[in-house]
This record gives sequence, structure tokens and C-alpha cells, in this order.
Amino acid sequence: MFRTLGGGALPAIDAKTAHTHSVANLCTDGVRLYSAALGVGRIARTEVEPAPCLLEFGLLLPDPDDDSWLRPVPPSAALAQRLHPLEREIQDRRRTSVELTDAFEPFMAISAQRPAATHAITVLEGIDRINGALDLAISESRTEVLTVQPGGKRSEEVLSEALARSKPLIDSGISVRTLYQHTVRHSQRTYAYVDLMAGARMEIRTLEELIERLIICDDTVAFIPARDDPPIALELRHPGLVAYLTKVFEQLWSRAVPLNEAAPYDPARDGITGVQRSIAQLLVEGHVDEAIARRLGMNVRTCRAHVAKLSAVLGSTSRAQLGYLIARSGILDQDS
Repeated sequence: MFRTLGGGALPAIDAKTAHTHSVANLCTDGVRLYSAALGVGRIARTEVEPAPCLLEFGLLLPDPDDDSWLRPVPPSAALAQRLHPLEREIQDRRRTSVELTDAFEPFMAISAQRPAATHAITVLEGIDRINGALDLAISESRTEVLTVQPGGKRSEEVLSEALARSKPLIDSGISVRTLYQHTVRHSQRTYAYVDLMAGARMEIRTLEELIERLIICDDTVAFIPARDDPPIALELRHPGLVAYLTKVFEQLWSRAVPLNEAAPYDPARDGITGVQRSIAQLLVEGHVDEAIARRLGMNVRTCRAHVAKLSAVLGSTSRAQLGYLIARSGILDQDS
């Protein structure tokens, strides 16, 4: 905002007519009236009412001889007033960049004498830092990205994020293989996501139970979760660690079922389904309902419904008795 020069007070600007544009984007009335004022050397105050921005930006100033008139500020002067702080800021930033370069130059010289080291494990704390490192690694991928995504149905937000990350990769010819759990087969959003990726080098398979989330890029870098609250992930670049996790992925992949094929749910035996036998195994191992639901990619309510079914079939009246009856029944010894 320019300060007003010369005598006379500027009229108050009605809030209803105040403009919100910048001086670089003058309104039509502002362009017309400023041009007219420059052409004749002055303009009546009453004529400027449609363009209060000319007064706000200091492009018109009171006529010192007659307060009913306004005189235009020469465009060269108005431009110089606005360019000066920008040029000063540019000079300050250039000076800062030179100072930073000078400050780090001795360290760069030391670093240049040794081969660049790659951190085998980097701790990433916070969603922004995790997503930033992940986006960078994915953008640098050249051949294939492998992902393990445990859990049940995906929200629209999660699938939109997956689409935003996968589409550029696939457009550049990089293949993507993703492992979900069988429970995503009940999600229409998942199939809509697959339709959007039709024709791409993308494969999706599902398993009943998965390990924690895992992302591997080009056998070079892998990401695994370390803590949920606060969110912490590990960026792994040690070749041995990445190779090991890739083998784990390939083992899971070989057992998984393509999304476009029917999942091999075991038929119910003695009134107990394959999913319920999986729950029974986890119950015997001492897992609570929340952990079981997370492992099998279902919500806790569904998990508890299966536990109730197991209790009814085996005649259990308590959680402790249920574990005993599961072990005694032999249902976990049956062939899958």
C-alpha cells in the first residue's frame, strides 16, 4: 500500500465497492479510468467511484490545487515503487545463498575426499516426512514397485492417494504389484480403483492374512512401519535387508490369489469356516480381538461375531474355556 502524497484527505472507501484483486490484475474499470487519467493528466473524483482500487493502490493522488480532482501517478514511478522491495528481497536471498555456500564449502571439501555413504536405516517421523520420502523413492523407481497393504476395505481417500501415486508410475511403464487381504473383495471402491487402472502394468492379489505394511522400490529401498502414534516409519537401503524383504514379498505373492479369480475360502467343516479356523488359531496364540481383526483385515465387530460363532459351535461359555475347547477339538489339526 502506497502512502498518499500532497494535501487533501482521500475519501473513505465503501466496503461494498472495495476490490480484492491485486495491482497486477487491475479490474476493467481500473484500467479504463487510469488510462483516461494518464491521457488528460487528471480525473474527477466522482468518475473514480467504480474503481476504488486506483486509490487503494496509490495510482491516483489528490490534486493539490483542487480537491475535487485526482492526478495519476506516472506508471514508471508506480512500477519502480513496487519493484524496489522485490529487487531488495532478491538481493537478500542471493546474499544468503552465497553465505550458505561459503559456510558449507569446508565441509563439502572434506566430504569429497570420501565416497558418499548411504544410510542403511533412516528413521522417518511424522506423516509429512514419511510421505515425502515415499514419494521421492517412488518417483525415482525405474522397474517395479512392490506393496503390501494389510487391512480391510479401503476408504475413498486411501484409494485416491494410491491412484495418485500409482498412475505416474504406470504411465512411465513401471510395473506395480500389490498384496491386499481377501476382505477387500467385498469393497466396490477397490474394484472401481482397479477399473481406473485397467490396461496398466499393475497386478493385485489377495491373501487371508498379511504382514504389516511394506513398500519396496526397485530392490533398492524399502519402507516399513515402526510405530503408529506418533507415526514413525523406517527407510531401509541396506541391500541385504531389502533383498530379504523382497523374498518375503515373493513368498506371500506365490500363495496369493489374483483379484479377478475367486478366493479359495475353505468350506465349513463341523460348522466352522476357514476364516473362523484362522481366528481360532490366533485366539490360541493369545491375540485379543483387536489384534485378530487387524491381522485378518476385518473390523472388530465382524471378528467378535466369528468368535461368538466358534463359542456356539464348540459349546464354550467363557473366553478361557473357548481356548481350551479349540485346542481339544482338533479343528486346527485339520488339513486346509
